Amino acid sequence: MSVRAFFNSIKEGFVGIIRHPLVTIASITTILLMLVVMGAFFIFATNARNMMRKLSQRPPIEIYMTMNCTEEQRATVAEALDQDPRILSWAMHTPEDNYNEFKSNLGDKSSLLDDIDYNQVLPYTYSIQLKDPRDAEAVINTKQIYDGVSKISQESKVMEFLAKATNVVNIATVISFIVLFIISLFIISNMVRISVYSRASEIEIMKFVGATNGYIRMPYITEGAIVGFMSAIIAWGITVVSYKAIYTKFMDSIDPSSFYALMSTRSLMWTLLVMAVVFGVFIGAIGSGISVRKYIKV
Repeated sequence: MSVRAFFNSIKEGFVGIIRHPLVTIASITTILLMLVVMGAFFIFATNARNMMRKLSQRPPIEIYMTMNCTEEQRATVAEALDQDPRILSWAMHTPEDNYNEFKSNLGDKSSLLDDIDYNQVLPYTYSIQLKDPRDAEAVINTKQIYDGVSKISQESKVMEFLAKATNVVNIATVISFIVLFIISLFIISNMVRISVYSRASEIEIMKFVGATNGYIRMPYITEGAIVGFMSAIIAWGITVVSYKAIYTKFMDSIDPSSFYALMSTRSLMWTLLVMAVVFGVFIGAIGSGISVRKYIKV
C-alpha cells in the first residue's frame, strides 16, 4: 500500500467515525469498559505480586535450634544455608539477641524480663530470606534433617493467600477479557455493517474501477483501530485517576515502605497506558477486520 493510500485510509476512518456517532459511542464504551476492568485486575495482581516480593525479602522462615545444640551443629546449619542457592540471605541470632528483641517489642513492659536467664529459655535462631517465596516448603524440608534443629516456622499464610488471590485475579481477568472481547466484536461488527451499507454505491464503484481488496478494507480497519485508541486513552485516564484517589486515601496512614503499601500511581501508569493502547488498537482493528470480510464481498 502506498503512503497516499495509507493516509487516505486514516482520513476515511475518521469520516466513518463522525458519520455514525451513536455506533461509535457504543463501540468506544464497550472497549473502554473492557480495558477499565482489565486495568483494575492488572493493578490488583501487580500489587499482590509486589507484596509477595516484599514478603520474600523479609525473613519468612525461622529455624529454632535445640537448647542444648552444640557449636558444631550450628556451624553445620550455617554451612548448609550458605550453600543453598534458593536463599537470598540469612542471619544467626544468639539467645541474647532474641532476648533484646523481646524486650524491645514489650516496650514499657520490658522490665518483666529483667530477671530471666535468657540462656536457659531462648535458643539460637536463624532468620532466612528467600529469593522466591514459593521455595519455602522445599527449603524447610531440606533443613529439618540437620541435628540440633528443634523446629522451623514460616510466615506462609500471607504468601499462600496472595498466591491464591493472584491466581483468582488472573483467571477472572481472562474470563472478563474474553466476554467483553466478544461483546466488543459484536458492537464493532454492527459499526462496520452500518458503515458498509451507507457506502454501498461508493464501494461498488471502487470495485468497478479495480480497487484492491486491501484498499477497500483498510479504511474500516483504520476506523476500528482509531476507536480502540480513543477507548484506550479514556480508559487509561479513568483507571489512573481512580487508582490515584484510592492510593491517596489508603496510603494516608501507611508508611510507603510498609509491607501493606500499595505501588505508586507513577510506577504503574505508563505500563497501563502501553497495555491499554496495544489491546485497544488490537481489538478495534481485529474486530473491524473480521467484520469487513463478512460484509464486503470482495
